Amino acid sequence: MRKYLLALLANALLLLSLSCTAQESPIRLIVRGDDMGFSHSGNLALIKCFKEGIERSIEVIVPSPWFPEAVKLLAEHPTVDVGIHLALTSEWDNVKWRPLTYAPSLTDSSGYFYPKIWADAKYPNGALLQHAWQLGEVEKEFRAQIELALKKIPRISHISAHMGCTYMSPEVSALAKKLAREYGIDIDLEALGVKGVNFIGAHGTLAEKKKSFSAMLQSLQPGGTYMFLEHPGLNDAELQAIHHIGYENVAADRQGVTDLWTDPAIKALIRERKIQLISYADLKR
Repeated sequence: MRKYLLALLANALLLLSLSCTAQESPIRLIVRGDDMGFSHSGNLALIKCFKEGIERSIEVIVPSPWFPEAVKLLAEHPTVDVGIHLALTSEWDNVKWRPLTYAPSLTDSSGYFYPKIWADAKYPNGALLQHAWQLGEVEKEFRAQIELALKKIPRISHISAHMGCTYMSPEVSALAKKLAREYGIDIDLEALGVKGVNFIGAHGTLAEKKKSFSAMLQSLQPGGTYMFLEHPGLNDAELQAIHHIGYENVAADRQGVTDLWTDPAIKALIRERKIQLISYADLKR
């Protein structure tokens, strides 16, 4: 009888331990909005998704044309987490930006960043890696972007890569890591065990986005920390004029992201699954 009671007690303690562990290990999710500064529409949508939706971190492109407005909007919303979206490309056909520094190895004949990092048949000779780029100029430009961002938005917590620019070579990856550490904005998602997640299924229309995003939310496991990124926008005249070859429906697509991230049913599912919405900055705490 004593052995039986001890076994029951052990089982009860095990179940209690498992229950406590489950309670102490919630699902954590970073919802990241990219490309603040590339358009007025994008700026407004990113702020809307923070105020009314599930977005918790915003990435800002420092040399972009609407960066000054982004600075003002972020100052008006001091609790949003902000990252520097390091950029070496200017991909849109009707709006362009240039480096902050003198960097001729990084620019086309008009002085703009190239449209792409990697070769793309739609843009012949339009990729940075098809040209004799100089690491020293990349470092000078990255430093300028970081320093201007920290000057204008002192609460910057991290860096990220627009169009994957920090992954264009091992040397550039090492440089970005060095600079993040030097400027005190190094949050390494991989080292912290944060897993990138994406839509599960088609995501062209809003209905498809909701279904595929919901499937992704349902797939998240207790104890895991995840990051989902997208690009909110508004389907207005400005964004309808911004596109590139192969991505012509920018305005409708990005309006769908805004609608998705502010959707009551999506927010309800996050509450139902007890998913904690966090930011990059929360990973430091």
